[in-house]
Amino acid sequence: MSIDLVENLSIPAESAPVLGSPYDPSSFDRSVMTTYGRFPLALEKGEGCKVWDTQGREYLDFVAGIATCTLGHAHSALVETVIRQIQTLHHVSNLYYIPVQGQLAKKLIDTSCADRVFFCNSGAEANEGAIKLARKYAHTVKKIDEPIILTATASFHGRTLATITATGQPKYQKDFSPLVPGFHYVPYNDVKAVETAITELDSGDRGVAAILLEPLQGEGGVRPGDRAYFQRLRDICDETGILLMLDEVQVGVGRTGKLWGYENLGIEPDVFTSAKGLGGGIPIGAMLCKSFCDVFNPGDHASTFGGNPLACAAALCVLETIERDLLLQNVVERGEQLRAGLKAILAKYSNIVAEVRGWGLINGMELAQDIPLTSSDVVKAAMNEGLLLVPAGPKVIRFVPPLIVSAFEVDTALQALERAIIAVV
Repeated sequence: MSIDLVENLSIPAESAPVLGSPYDPSSFDRSVMTTYGRFPLALEKGEGCKVWDTQGREYLDFVAGIATCTLGHAHSALVETVIRQIQTLHHVSNLYYIPVQGQLAKKLIDTSCADRVFFCNSGAEANEGAIKLARKYAHTVKKIDEPIILTATASFHGRTLATITATGQPKYQKDFSPLVPGFHYVPYNDVKAVETAITELDSGDRGVAAILLEPLQGEGGVRPGDRAYFQRLRDICDETGILLMLDEVQVGVGRTGKLWGYENLGIEPDVFTSAKGLGGGIPIGAMLCKSFCDVFNPGDHASTFGGNPLACAAALCVLETIERDLLLQNVVERGEQLRAGLKAILAKYSNIVAEVRGWGLINGMELAQDIPLTSSDVVKAAMNEGLLLVPAGPKVIRFVPPLIVSAFEVDTALQALERAIIAVV
């Protein structure tokens, strides 16, 4: 369904902003900080699983804003919801009750193991909230003066000072010291390493307050968590009173074929975070917890934009559309189709492709380590074939299309990928 925003919002045509103006990369780079290594592509329009650049060329989007555009681009339900809400009330303040925020919180609680929700704007902020919650819980409940949070090597939790410290990848921390104290890294999917760390760090005023992990490591190479590993961690946390916190910023909201990533692991976390796909591209983040560890009081934490009416209405629309349109079933079916196709490519090009792994519609294809080819090389070649992909490290290509992707579009993407591989070898 196409909607003329200017007409529907009753803005005089001469007053409307100019969209799709000519793209000038030199002017852009003079004005915008170069914190991103951008591909030479300027996008200006999207519909469904397709986007178009400023030259009018069409691309199949298997990036989806990095696992964010849950319903694809210009989805009629989301467009109508945002227009309706912004015409009514788009922002006030958390000084007042916001009815749609309460509705969204109830929806999240009803569909998860959580009892309470704190709203913010992004995944990094949601993880910051979880870190603060764990520290206050440690001080006030566990009486730990120097709380430590265990995180995994190759993890990714955000770009703030606390969350890059939580991130177990030195490349993100370079030149930003002094980092925030109170974090310790352990190998992912290694129970023994966790047990050893808890024993060694429990000394005097110090102690492990929480374990913060991704159910599936996204930026770390699309590496799924081991079910037995997480079940043992749940037991350890139950035995010790340590909080089990899961970063679901990338894997939550249906991305894995389950509404929440932890459902793939057979456990319930004490705290988990969400963002990215929650708003379908409208910025929103959430930190969710069980009632026993909700130790925040008024004034302990806040966010000016967190949970405003516009973002909450968008998130409600996303969750209701996933349910109404049976998108979890589509994620499972299309994910199986995509992995089968990637494995067929692996079998055909086994000297180039080493492994295929993932859940639902978050999948990774790892390139052989003994060849000079990088994930960026393949991503650039795929772009030339009309397919947008995103690296997950130097050797892993990530596939995170919108949850509405069709069987035809998955087949089209696989064909484009094979053409790209042929082009770079």
